[in-house]
Amino acid sequence: MAEPKKLHIAMFPWLAFGHIIPFLELSKLIAQKGHRISFISTPRNIDRLPSIPPHLTPLITLVKLPLPRGENLPENAEATMDVPHNIIPYLKLAHDGLEEPLSHFLESSAPDWIIHDFAPHWLPPIAAKLGISRVFFSILKASTLCFFGPANQGAHDPPMELQHFLVPPKWVSFPTKIVFRLFEAKKIFESFEENSSGVSDSFRFMTTVSGTKALAVKTCMEIENEWVKLLGELHDIPVIPVGLLPTTAQESSDSEGNSTWNSIVEWLDKQEKGSVVYIAFGSEVRPSQEDFTELALGLEQSGLPFFWALRKQSDSASGDSVQLPEGFEERVKGRGVVWTSWAPQLRILAHESVGGFLTHCGWSSVAEALQFGRALIMLPFMLVDQGPIARFLGEKLVGVEVARNEEDGSFTRDSIAETLTLVMKEEEGKTYRDKAKEMTTIFGDTDLQYRYVDKFIEFLERHAKM
Repeated sequence: MAEPKKLHIAMFPWLAFGHIIPFLELSKLIAQKGHRISFISTPRNIDRLPSIPPHLTPLITLVKLPLPRGENLPENAEATMDVPHNIIPYLKLAHDGLEEPLSHFLESSAPDWIIHDFAPHWLPPIAAKLGISRVFFSILKASTLCFFGPANQGAHDPPMELQHFLVPPKWVSFPTKIVFRLFEAKKIFESFEENSSGVSDSFRFMTTVSGTKALAVKTCMEIENEWVKLLGELHDIPVIPVGLLPTTAQESSDSEGNSTWNSIVEWLDKQEKGSVVYIAFGSEVRPSQEDFTELALGLEQSGLPFFWALRKQSDSASGDSVQLPEGFEERVKGRGVVWTSWAPQLRILAHESVGGFLTHCGWSSVAEALQFGRALIMLPFMLVDQGPIARFLGEKLVGVEVARNEEDGSFTRDSIAETLTLVMKEEEGKTYRDKAKEMTTIFGDTDLQYRYVDKFIEFLERHAKM
C-alpha cells in the first residue's frame, strides 16, 4: 500500500495552559509520525511553552498571533492564569479578535486539518469556506461532555433548571454518581448565560462541535467506555479517544535545573515509603483566604509529612495575596515542606515516599498521579470539570472527596485532616490505596495510551482530502 501523504495540521488551543499543554503533547506525538504542525497561540503563551525536543523542531512551527488588547484586560494577560476568574470573559472577547489573523494564516498556509478547542465559535464557516477539515479536541473527559447534552438540543435551548445538574441527565441510561454539587451547579449554570464576551460558553461549545469531522477526547476506553459511546450517540459523529497523553518523569525534567530536584529529592529520600502527601492545585485555582487557612491548618492537624507545591496565590475575590497562618511553617518544620517556586510535579509523584495526592482534580494532574498509583484526596474547585472528575474517581474507588458545605462549597480543617488520615493511614482507606495502585495498569501503560494516538493519526490520514 502507498504510504499516507504527510499532512499539515494546524493546532489552535484555548488560552489556558490546562488546554495548551495537552494540545502541545498531542502535536508532538503527531509530529513523531512525520506530519507538519503549525501550533497557534499568542506570543507570550508561545514563549512560555516547554521546549520542544530537538528532533521534532523541524516539524513543529510555533505561530504567534498577537492578542488584540481589550479594555478590561491587564497588560501582558494572554492566558487564564494571568487574570482573576471574573476577567476571563474579557479574555474570550480578545480571543474572538483572533478571527481575522487566524483566517489569513489558514488561507495562506492551507493546512489539511485544524484541530481546535471550544472557544472559536466563528471558526466553522471560515474552515468550510477554505475547505479545511476540523476536529474538535476536548481536554474535558467524555463523561463531563455528556452532561451538556445532545447537539440537537441546541445552544439556545439549555436546561433551565438548576436541579438538572444535581442528578444524572435523562439521556444517561446506565447507573452513575457523576453529578454536580449544588455549589458547583450554580457556577455551571452561568455557562448557559451570555457573559461579557457576548456569547455563552455553551453556545461556543455547541457551535464548534457542529460540522466537525470528529470529536477527539483526552480519555481511553478502559476507563470511559460507556461514556465515549454515549458521547458519539449524542453528537452523531465519530468520538475518538486520544489516550491520556502521558508525560514521562524524564521528559518533564528537561526544562528545570537539577539543583531544584536535588534539594527536593534530598528531603523525599528521608521519608518513609508511601508516607508523604503531595499537595498541588495547578496554576488556575485561586482559593479564598478562608479556604487557604483551613487547608493549611487541616494539613497541620493531620500530622502527616507533606510536600506542598505552593505557587504564589492570590485571593480571587480581592486580588490580594493569600497568607499562610501565622507560625505555620515553624510548627511543621521538618515534617512538611512549603515549596514556593516551580516544582517538578511528575518527578515528585514518581518518588516512592509519596503515597497520596491532595488535588483540585484537574484531569492532567490526576492522570499523572494515577500513572504512579497515588491515592487521591480530592478537593475540586470551581472549574467546569473538576467536580465531575472527583465523582468519577470516587466511583473508581481511587480516592475520597473532602466533605464540603453543599451551599457554598466551604470546608473545614477537620474535614481536610480526616480525609487525609483516612486515605493515607487508616485500614478503611486501604481500598483506595490498593485501587489507585491497580490503575497504573491503565494510566501507567504508555504503550496502551500511545496506541490511541496512533489510531487518531490514522483517522486524520484516512480522511484528509487528497
